[in-house]
Amino acid sequence: MLGMVFTEFIEMVESRFSPELADSVIAAAALPHGGAYTAVGYYPHAEMLALLAALSERSGIAVADLVCAFGEHLLGRFVAAYPQMFSARANLFDFLASIDGEIHREVRKLYPAAQLPRFTVLARSAQQLMLAYESPRGMEALALGLMRGAARHYREAVQISQAPAEFEERTIVRFQIDRQP
Repeated sequence: MLGMVFTEFIEMVESRFSPELADSVIAAAALPHGGAYTAVGYYPHAEMLALLAALSERSGIAVADLVCAFGEHLLGRFVAAYPQMFSARANLFDFLASIDGEIHREVRKLYPAAQLPRFTVLARSAQQLMLAYESPRGMEALALGLMRGAARHYREAVQISQAPAEFEERTIVRFQIDRQP
């Protein structure tokens, strides 16, 4: 995983909980390098899982809820760091539909070794967008948090549901995003 994801996770723990809890989580995760991350480095996904488990244990919050909250936090950081990526899209559906074709292409320019999830538009209308999410890391809670953060950024009221599904003979998570009146 990208080091930037790790550094932002630690930042979220420090800001939403405390710097002391962040230190405790890093120590409890017993990471091989002591939790010293650089934004441009690449680190094993297992380290993020260890950090999440340690935070869940110490906070009493379920891992999936923490990952979702992290996705919302991360979206806010993306908006601050890459405002043009958001201003170039008129609304939430345009943004979500552009992830694989445009946004991830730009991410790969900056981080060529990045293993990014795949988002495929399954169906789209004015009121509903259906996306296939595919990742060997199974971080659909992160995707959900990012979508919720994007909906908030675009000031759109939506209902997001998810379910396992099949797509082109692969198991995926299908997200359905419905605009609310």
